[in-house]
Amino acid sequence: MKRGALLAASIAGLLASPTLAEVTVLGWPGGPEEVALRAAADTYNAKPDVADKDKVELLFFNREGFWDKLQADLAAGSKAFDLNLLATYSIGRYAPFMEPVVLSEEAKAVYGDSVLSTMQYEGKQYGVPTDLSLHFMYFRKDLIDALMKDDAAKAKYAEISEKYLGKKLEPKAPDEWTWDDYAATALYFTQAVNPDSPTRYGTVLQLKNLLFNIMIWQSVPRAYGANWMDDSGKITVNSDAYRKGLEIYKLLYDNGATPRDSLSYEFAEANAAFASGQVAAMLQWNAAAGDLTSKEKSPTVAEVTDTVAPPAGPEGRFTHIHGLGFGLNKNAENKEGAALFLKWLSSKEAALIYAKNNGAPALTPEVVAEVAEARPDLVKLGEFAGKYGYVMNGGTSAKALSVYELQAKEFTGYWSGQQSIDDALANTEKGMAELLK
Repeated sequence: MKRGALLAASIAGLLASPTLAEVTVLGWPGGPEEVALRAAADTYNAKPDVADKDKVELLFFNREGFWDKLQADLAAGSKAFDLNLLATYSIGRYAPFMEPVVLSEEAKAVYGDSVLSTMQYEGKQYGVPTDLSLHFMYFRKDLIDALMKDDAAKAKYAEISEKYLGKKLEPKAPDEWTWDDYAATALYFTQAVNPDSPTRYGTVLQLKNLLFNIMIWQSVPRAYGANWMDDSGKITVNSDAYRKGLEIYKLLYDNGATPRDSLSYEFAEANAAFASGQVAAMLQWNAAAGDLTSKEKSPTVAEVTDTVAPPAGPEGRFTHIHGLGFGLNKNAENKEGAALFLKWLSSKEAALIYAKNNGAPALTPEVVAEVAEARPDLVKLGEFAGKYGYVMNGGTSAKALSVYELQAKEFTGYWSGQQSIDDALANTEKGMAELLK
């Protein structure tokens, strides 16, 4: 009843507006995404070549229960909106109720293939990627600089790496790190391992049984060649690559490189730990950059914090990416007008407007250069997405969120000591085979 009343009220509001727009867009309420979408819609509606029947009206549901409500409305054949929000990990869930879209001829040059893939399902484009999330390696540049200038510290670093990783390593600049370098650095800056460390913890891991934490972690096994399944559909998680990724986190947790209560950590807790000044490096969402480099919000670390892409493995350097975007409701009443807006929204003009108004589009170097001064954070976002971004094979399927939830349950069980790594991998393989069959 509540959902029906909310939708009825939203529709009534549209019908009561002075000019009834023909193209209704369901967006993500609150925050920078809404600000950017409103700016884009205002610009589009003001264009002299946009007919009144094709102007855009925005519609917003509540955040709570948004994705479940959207699925219910799409499945029920709702015509309350022509275009609706999409997320990479839920495209497969909504694809049966949506239609593939055609983007502008500029789209590839504006976003690049990796970013466009975040809105693809079974080889078809289902949306325009407007906001992107990926991961940065945050680090204390003052601590790293001091380490690399100190011969005694280098010797201690080599000793620690040999003891815990089985090989002597030398300190490197974070942009040159492998995952072993990251682990060695985290151990060196951990007082439980190195009493002389200037920080209590070398890193902070987000180990709560939460699907979004697995998105952060999975770039570790990905760098060793991991994927959810091969091209034939065979589940491939029970592999050396996944084992390596799990063991790195376990090594760091068991040796005190991350706080003991990290098993309850997610985004906010990890940020708080890093901002305290007692952590040397952390893998975290790009969304944390604004707070962790703000003198007002993180005065202890703001001026000494820098970011690079995640470390490399034998198969390369990778970062999980997923995006928010907009796609076409199969039951849209004005598909022609909706298609026109989507084409424009995927153009360079629209992307720059979106970027200048607090959105987070991942743009190619040539395009982001035009807003680099105002939005320096978008430079790395676009660069890392284009160079290192990936979506797991099956990562846009209808059961993608369920796969992440399964992995979170099983892998957290291993990290917390509740089950063996063999059981965690076997259980995950069996569960994924059922979910993705």
